[in-house]
Amino acid sequence: MKKETLLEIILGTIGGLVFAIGTCMCLLPEWNMLTTGIITTIIGLIILLCIIPVYKSSHPKKEHKPVNWGIVLTWIVGLVGALIMGFGMSKIMVGEVNTLDMIIGIIIGVVGLIICVLNYPIYAYIKSNKE
Repeated sequence: MKKETLLEIILGTIGGLVFAIGTCMCLLPEWNMLTTGIITTIIGLIILLCIIPVYKSSHPKKEHKPVNWGIVLTWIVGLVGALIMGFGMSKIMVGEVNTLDMIIGIIIGVVGLIICVLNYPIYAYIKSNKE
């Protein structure tokens, strides 16, 4: 493993953790740390942005290929599925939960999970029709 690759991994891990902790500080009112959370999130983002020069120095510039729309659609479907599943989870976990909210949250979460699972077959279908 090259030294630059290891540095990218370390910066990504530390930056991601600092960014996530800062975001939690901002979003959880029980912690009462909004200002500290904003500062921590910005520090995490700066650490993550430090990966760009390291990556550019260690990887040669590649020629641009045409856009693979199957992969773009796969990312979009995966993102939508993850957001739907997250909404279902938050419906269950946040606030006073009654039985109806729990049932609706579980159903919405399962729908999001099914969308994420169907992501690869959608990509395989698009790829097979393209060839």
